[in-house]
Amino acid sequence: MNLKILKKIQKTIEHAKNSELYKKHLDGINGEDIQSYEDFQKLPFTEKKDLQNSYPMGISAVDNKDIVRIHSSSGTTGTPVIIPYTKKDLEDWAKMFKRCYEVAGVTNEDIIHITPGYGLWTAGIGFQLGAELLGAMTIPLGPGNTSKQLKMMKDLKSTVLTATSSYALLLGEEIEKCSIKEDIHLKKALIGSERWGKKMRERIAKELGVELYDIYGLTEIYGPGIGISCKYESGMHIWDDYIFYEIIDPKTNERVKKGEVGELVVTTLEKEGAPLIRYRTHDLTREIEDDCPCGLAYPRIDTLIGRSDDMIKIKGTILYPSSVDQILSEVEGASSEYQIIIDHLNGRDILTLFFETELEDEEDIKKLEREIVNRFKDRIGFTPKVISVGFKDLPRNEKKSTRIFDNRY
Repeated sequence: MNLKILKKIQKTIEHAKNSELYKKHLDGINGEDIQSYEDFQKLPFTEKKDLQNSYPMGISAVDNKDIVRIHSSSGTTGTPVIIPYTKKDLEDWAKMFKRCYEVAGVTNEDIIHITPGYGLWTAGIGFQLGAELLGAMTIPLGPGNTSKQLKMMKDLKSTVLTATSSYALLLGEEIEKCSIKEDIHLKKALIGSERWGKKMRERIAKELGVELYDIYGLTEIYGPGIGISCKYESGMHIWDDYIFYEIIDPKTNERVKKGEVGELVVTTLEKEGAPLIRYRTHDLTREIEDDCPCGLAYPRIDTLIGRSDDMIKIKGTILYPSSVDQILSEVEGASSEYQIIIDHLNGRDILTLFFETELEDEEDIKKLEREIVNRFKDRIGFTPKVISVGFKDLPRNEKKSTRIFDNRY
């Protein structure tokens, strides 16, 4: 932790104590008490439940008159999280997003097609803020109405797509189905909001004919735009002039060694409305140590491999969705799309994996299913029930895809 970051953290702590949340959370702690990383790591973590318990405005560290906008998490897993933004917060967010576009090689001559949602969700408007600061034309459609998306994309000659991976795949499949690929002018796609595997990435790139960039962020910390991958696809650069991050062991809460996988923990360095200190994102990644060929000095984390809270325990074994992505990516003939259903029948857990394939010969399909079963046994340690379905038979989503349905609870 260098002196410049230390000073920013000290200032953030003092400012955060203006909120009801951190007045209690940091009781007896002053910014000047933090003189090193060793001091900093003694500070308590902030969890999502802390933000939920602060509903509606207990996270706010400024007067209401200084708040110009609020955003919120979906609240699908409980009380929603309200995040207030000051004018400076929105300006800083736009600057970070503009930086993301520039790293991806997007200029003010591009036409940016925005499909993520608007409203309380941070995604759509974040992409728009950065694009407008860049000076590029935006098409703020939001999600859904795929036929209109394709018409606007074709007629206005969109060159950059912003989307979740699920919707990017759906658009690619519809473009192929409608035989309009020659009428589409997309060159790049900035994809965020959900984890996606190698095989899905390859399909999207091929069907849309684009360069892909991973963009990172979450509602609690501005939104998307706090980091992005570059053309070398060697992890995501994080804007450490706005964000200080740690990677910890989610079990011991201790910082992992560089290069080891752990949970990303974030502290904001410039945020006014809702500063966060040691916020546990639950996203799993690792720090990349070597210099990036692109020459950017900003540090990098690896593409997300999952979440510490999305692991599934079955038959005494821990399974992450990313493990399923990896297995399917290694099996020729298996699509990137899958769905898992877990049931508890006759006193035991049963996992059924449905996956897509374009194979039609029954013997080839059975061979493919056996190969996936064997890879599961070797890699993960238990035997699933594997069932193939036809290509594009599994549901597609205009936002995020739900791939795992656990019926045991």
